[in-house]
Amino acid sequence: MPNRTALFNRTQPGGVFTVQDMLDHPGDIWFVDSGAANGADSVGAGRNPDIPFLTLDYAIGQCTANNGDTILVMPGHTEDLDADSAVDVDVAGLKIIGLGDGAARPTFDASAAAGDFKLAAASIVIINLLFTSGVDATTGMLEISGADCQVLGCEFRDVTGQATDCILTVNGSDRLLIADCRFNMAAGAGANSAIALDGSDDVEIRDCSIYGNFAVGAIDLRTTLSARVWLHRLKIWTANAADIAVVDTITSSTGQIGPDITIMLTDNAANITTAITGATFHLMDPVYVCNLVNEKGMLINWTASVDEA
Repeated sequence: MPNRTALFNRTQPGGVFTVQDMLDHPGDIWFVDSGAANGADSVGAGRNPDIPFLTLDYAIGQCTANNGDTILVMPGHTEDLDADSAVDVDVAGLKIIGLGDGAARPTFDASAAAGDFKLAAASIVIINLLFTSGVDATTGMLEISGADCQVLGCEFRDVTGQATDCILTVNGSDRLLIADCRFNMAAGAGANSAIALDGSDDVEIRDCSIYGNFAVGAIDLRTTLSARVWLHRLKIWTANAADIAVVDTITSSTGQIGPDITIMLTDNAANITTAITGATFHLMDPVYVCNLVNEKGMLINWTASVDEA
């Protein structure tokens, strides 16, 4: 019996021959590159990197829902988020992969306060994209309303002024995973949060580093309670005297905070306990908090559980 693998030969329209790993890319593959001389947002393009689409939104419109389609966004690709839903991922089950490293990653720059990139359908995965805030008071560069989405290995940067929020979820964006992401926000005042969760159940946020001057909290649970949220393996540095890393503004969200969280505070005050504010959460050590340079962080001093008789 011949050997079998997940590799599959496929001839794309136009005669392009590809070998694909069906485990990762079972559906159609599309290419996007704003800098391509031969690129075009038209039928017949997008099937290979030599004649790609020019915009991500056009590529999304060519995809089939829940078909396992993948969009590869080429190094150096740039787009302006100059209006609400400037990029609207409204086709379910897509995987959007950014190629390149550092500043060469595909970059989506919010050039208007309302400008954003929306995950509006279910089961969307975005990987290795760079989001920049090119205007003051951007109100959520990435807005997520679809369930079962994943944001993996992306970075969010302030460039001009301060973004109000980087990631903003909408009630119903359940089972969201945010992992291996970086939030490098401005030291100046103006941000509310890096991640704001609104009515989003079973969310997991892990392996992220977050820096900013947060008037509310680095991670803020707001408006509608979020149930069974899990925050772990995080590095959080607040540059605001309020010094709150995680806050349940709605005051009734539930979930687990920790283990393996380190928090750096700005104000040398009685603020270790209140670095995390969420009375209906469970906290799992180690969660370390440090509030002054040249000092060693201490375990957050929440009340320890007891083995009730």
